[in-house]
Parts: sequence; structure tokens; C-alpha cells
Amino acid sequence: MKEVFKKLIVDFIQRDIKGIMPRDYQIPLESKKIISLIGVRRSGKSSLLFDTINKLRQKTSPDNIIYINFEDDRLYPLELKHLDLILEGYFELYPHKTDEKIYLFLDEVQVVDGWERYVRRVYDSFDIAIYITGSSSKLLSSEIATSLRGRSITYEIFPFSFREYLGYKDIDINLHSTKSLGFIKHSLLSYLIDGGFAETIDEDKMISRKILSDYLKLIVYKDIVDRYNVKNRSLLKHLTKYCFTNIATLISFTKLYNEFKSQGFKLSKDTVFEYNSHLEDAYALFGVPIYRNSVKDEQRNPKKIYAIDNGFKKIYDYAIGEDFSKLYENVVFLHLRRQTKEVYYFKQKQEVDFYTKIDGKQALVNVSYDLKNDKTKQREVKGLFEAMEYFHLDKSYLITKDEESEVVVDGKKIVILPLYKYLLV
Repeated sequence: MKEVFKKLIVDFIQRDIKGIMPRDYQIPLESKKIISLIGVRRSGKSSLLFDTINKLRQKTSPDNIIYINFEDDRLYPLELKHLDLILEGYFELYPHKTDEKIYLFLDEVQVVDGWERYVRRVYDSFDIAIYITGSSSKLLSSEIATSLRGRSITYEIFPFSFREYLGYKDIDINLHSTKSLGFIKHSLLSYLIDGGFAETIDEDKMISRKILSDYLKLIVYKDIVDRYNVKNRSLLKHLTKYCFTNIATLISFTKLYNEFKSQGFKLSKDTVFEYNSHLEDAYALFGVPIYRNSVKDEQRNPKKIYAIDNGFKKIYDYAIGEDFSKLYENVVFLHLRRQTKEVYYFKQKQEVDFYTKIDGKQALVNVSYDLKNDKTKQREVKGLFEAMEYFHLDKSYLITKDEESEVVVDGKKIVILPLYKYLLV
């Protein structure tokens, strides 16, 4: 195994990294903390590592940088005891580097059970900067929170935001230019349906659907079935399909349990909860709770489910024209979730799609694709005014397709914005 590590180390040092698009993440080059990049597969974590490595190469020797992708088939089967061979092999190759600072990049580290013990020991023992990536939120919630407490800074990595999507397509973001606005609005339609995974952009519809289907299979089988030894694969497949065809919808696990049971599945309610939790752990889905003053009250109510990327919906839904309202809502959720984990829905007499806290500031957002029907507009506005009263806020947002205006009552203002502008301002 040591010889394999040596080959991987030398091959990467000699590799010229090209074609990496900068992302809207500021990953530190010099930090005393372990840098962790966590997110769904194919969201760009490795590209961010490569971008960081390219920047480091401008100020330090490439020989001082070690990159290992733990999903390289040449490393199979890899165990915790093998990890010490990385630095052993490196210092055999470069013995004069023992007194220099080394940069260690470990990609998809969750492949190795107990990886966090190795990372912690190396961090505590050497003058070494460590960067890790993983495709599991449990890296964030358990291993990092317990074993690496106080040692790590974590960044959640998502597929392209709409701003990054436009940058990838080399579209100028100028909201005062008629020409630019035309390109932006056209691109929004593609982004809503096809999503923000880089490899799907500019592909035709069938190829894009095939790529996304392969991504989802990789997530389900590698990050869920293999990792958790899932037995009822058929149930997991049905649950996955249900969730992605019902994004931006309240989900009742009791109803799902009864529905699956009526279809002949042998399962318990706990199994449905467990499989949904696995999908969330793999960053494929997010469950958004109702906002209440107590956790118990939150747990008594159903959650709304959202997808990591709009494109996953089209894997199952070939005719999604009537679901633009759900696609709009999912994009707004992702826009908010990139900024904060504190995302809720709120309900008194009326439901408000999102209540969030971003950098300590509260925000209320409703999403309605079409406001041409006056009853629809009044319902959305009424819900926001009710929520503003509850939270003592004087401003909220209503996101729609075309309309841009304001509704002001008793000093409280609802800003109505088209989606493209909300995502870019």
C-alpha cells in the first residue's frame, strides 16, 4: 500500500491542474484549523481543493503538497491502519521536507472508518495544514463535532448558485442591460429545470437527465446502501422517487408508512424515518421544520422537503411545467440554505414558506410563481403581514416570476421581486 501512496503522491505533484472555475467560497490558504469541505457528491468539493492547491503552488513548492483521493480504486481495500503510510511514503520520497510545512489534502475521507483519529493525531503531531472533503453530513455532525472539536472549520459545498451558473456560462450580470437581462432570464429557465451541477450544463436534455440519474444512483448506493448496509433497497428506491417528485411539500411519515404498507412493503415507521435520514445525511434532501418556540412543538409537525438540486426532480418527472411553483420554491430554499442552517416554514392562520435567521437577522420569504390571480396575491400578502406582526418585522419578501412592486400597510413593507433579481441582488 505504501508504494501505491508514493505513486499517487508523485503523479499528483507532476500533474498540471487546469480548467478550474473559481467558486463563491473563500477557502483559507493559511489556517491553523483543519479545513473541511462537506457536500453532496459532484458538487465541486474536489474542484475547490484543486483551486486551493493551484493558489498554494504560487507560493510554495508543489513537492510540499500531498493530495490523496480515497475513492481511487488502487487504494481498495483501505483501512485506518494504512493511513500512516501516506506520510511514511512521502518522507521516504522527500526526506529533506521533514522540517518544512506540508499541505495534506484528503478527498472523500469518509471512505475510511475512523479517519478522524488519524487526522487528529497528524494535526497534533506535525507542522501540517490539513484539508478534507466528505459527502456525508455526519462528518459535520458527529466525527468532526466530537473528535475534531475546536480543530476544524467546516464549509458546506452546494452545486452552482444561479450567480455561479451565469459565471460558468460567461453571462454578464448587468440588471440594467436589456441584452444581459435577456440572457439571464433565459438561463434562469434552464437553471430551474436542469439544476446547477457543472457537468450537466450545456448538455442536451436526455444526456443531462442521464448524468443526474447516475449521480443519484451513486449517492443512494455508495453513500446510503453500502455505508448503512440497507436491506430494503426497493423501499429506499420508492422513497427516493416520492421525495424528489414532491419537493417543496409537507411530508407525513405516518402517511408514507401507511402508503408503502398498502403497496405490500414490509416495514416499520422507524424504517421510513431512517431511510429519509440517510438521504438527508448524504445531502440529497433537506427537511425543513415548522418554526416553534420549542423543539417538541417543531417535531410534532410535518417537515417540508427540498432537494439539493432542482435537476433531480426531472429524473422522475418528465412533464414538470405545472410544477414551476415548486421549482421556484426549491431554488429560493437553496439560496437561503447556502447562507444559514436556520431555515423554517411558519404557520398561524396562513403559511409562510420561509422564516430564516441570517447573521442574526430575521427574514420572511414567500414564493409564488404567478401572481396574476388576485386571490393568490392577497393570500400570499396576508400570510406575510401576519408573520411580520408575529416576529415584529417591518419588511418581508414575495418572490414571483415577473412582478416587481411593494405593498405597504401601517409601516410594514412587502417587497415583491422576480426570482432572477432576488437571486442576484
